[in-house]
Formats: sequence, structure tokens, C-alpha cells
Amino acid sequence: MGRRRQKRQQRQAVLNFTVAFAAVAIIGFTVYSLQPKPYDERTLCTISDTLPPHTAIIIDKTDSYTGDQAALIADVIRSTGRDLDVGERLTLFELDANGVFDPRGEFSLCNPGRGGQVNPLFRNPQMIEERYASLFEAPLDQVLNDLVEPKVAPSSPIVEAIARLGQTEAFSGDVPRRRLILISDMLQNSPIFTAYGGGGDLPGSMPLANDVSELVETRFGRSLRGVDLEVRLIPRDRYVDIQRGGLKDYWDDVLADLGVRAAWRDL
Repeated sequence: MGRRRQKRQQRQAVLNFTVAFAAVAIIGFTVYSLQPKPYDERTLCTISDTLPPHTAIIIDKTDSYTGDQAALIADVIRSTGRDLDVGERLTLFELDANGVFDPRGEFSLCNPGRGGQVNPLFRNPQMIEERYASLFEAPLDQVLNDLVEPKVAPSSPIVEAIARLGQTEAFSGDVPRRRLILISDMLQNSPIFTAYGGGGDLPGSMPLANDVSELVETRFGRSLRGVDLEVRLIPRDRYVDIQRGGLKDYWDDVLADLGVRAAWRDL
């Protein structure tokens, strides 16, 4: 009887040790996995061999808009920034007053995380929110004033700007989730095609949508395939009927041929 009791006690001790060791290992792994990962101080993006999901916003500044429209543009940008996943990148671009698109971006940072996006058992939500406000929100606010300042340009190469963005590394086909918000009147005006000159209709000289998409892919490659595009349409009084009618249909055909999934909303 004494030996059996001793063996049971030994087995129970081994079992207790195994359970305790497993519990410590699980707790240790959980704490380790919930620790913030090292990040690039310049971009706030996690240091990794893979590119982060990326939301890009292009503001078409090749025509003027009202103060109310400028305020709406700023609201769209701020709300987009607030809705980012932790580690998701946001980049702001402008199609400027000369009809030039700079693919480097005026603002390009990853969301470092907000207070409500962290586990309060392991990180201080208030400190995380303050970090977000300082490192992400404040720089975003600094660039918005100029980005939403209305200007007028001699040309509006919208489709070229979109295609050129797809050629950049940070928005290439290697990015796991690419989303583009295009704030524009969509009144393209470049050698590829122009939406002007038809009065209240589309110009008769506009090329077929398929010819446009083939030309774009010949010049810029197939880098836009798989992009989710949200058009925030800036209505123009003289052109609003074609903007929401024939021009929208034309753009939808071009974008579909380029492999872009497009949705439209008024600004």
C-alpha cells in the first residue's frame, strides 16, 4: 500500500509539474506575441520582409473646388486614417496644378495603433492613443492644409496617375491588400483622352475604352490588377450629367479592363 501511494504521489507531482510548465510556457508565449513588433521610425511600418496593406488617396487638384468641398476632402482623409488596421499604410498623393503626379507621396505612414486597438492587459491604451496622435495624426493634419488647397491646371492625366502609382514598390502587386481612393471630377484631359469638348455630351473623338486600357497597360504594365478603387466624385455644374452618366460608364469599362474593382460615391 505504501509503495502504490508513493507511486501515485510521484505521478501526480509529475503531472502537476507538466501542467505548471505548460501554463508558464503559454503565458510567456502570449506575452511575447502581444508585445509591439519593431518598426521603422520613419514610416511607422513593422519591420518585415512583407509589405503592409496599403490605402492610397489621390487628390485631383487640377481644377478648383469650393471651401465646403475642401472641408469634405479633409474629412474623407481623416476618417480613412482613423479606420486603418494596425500596421496598414496610408499615403496621400496629389495630381498637382501642373498636371504632375509625384509617386513619392506627401504623407506616407503606417497606423501605429490606437488605444482601442490594443489589449489593455499588456499595453496602456492612453499611452498608445497619445503615441498615435503624436506620430500619425499630427503629421497628417500638417499636410492637409496644402493638399486640399484648390488649384487649376492645364491638364488632368488621371488614368496616368493611377497607373504610375501601381508601378511604385509600396503599391505594387506584392502588397497584400491595395485600396485606392480617388478624389476627382474624373474629367480626364491628356493625350490619352479628354472628356472636354463635347458640350453636354462626351466628345465624339474619345477612343474606345478598350483602346485606352490597352494603351495604359502597354505604357505602364498590368500593375493595377486587383486594386480596389473608390471614386469620390467632385461634381461640376456644367458636366454633372455626363459625370454621373456616360463618363462614369466609360471609366467603368476602362477600369474593368485594367483589372480594377471600382465603386463610386459623391464627395
